[in-house]
Amino acid sequence: MRQFNALLNQPELKGLAAHSKETLAAQKIWLSIAPGNLGQLSHASSIKNQQLNLYASNNAVAAKIKLCIPSLLIQLEKQGCEVTAIRVKVQVKSSPQAQPKAIKKLSQLAANELDGLAKKLSGTDLGDALARLASKVN
Repeated sequence: MRQFNALLNQPELKGLAAHSKETLAAQKIWLSIAPGNLGQLSHASSIKNQQLNLYASNNAVAAKIKLCIPSLLIQLEKQGCEVTAIRVKVQVKSSPQAQPKAIKKLSQLAANELDGLAKKLSGTDLGDALARLASKVN
């Protein structure tokens, strides 16, 4: 356990811990003033040089935040934060790989029903389409 504590007291990690605390404090402030569900669709990165830096998940969220900047600055002032500007950037999250769709198979009963309907509608485009669909049973 002493080795772990010694590792945590290294100067490089102290800087990282301080930055993490600043980011967490900025996020708490942002969540307290964010209108509606904009707090879940964006996150604060820091407050530096009297400027709150925000990252939005898409352009629509960024535009909504930019429209609300005047009222957000007033709320920040009421909370005692020395913020004179809010900077909004878009940071799109990468989407997970799409799962391949499962191939659905037509049952024999459904194929028979479609075939019967296709025979009733023979000579029409719908009847021909139903006949092609009924023939694809496995």
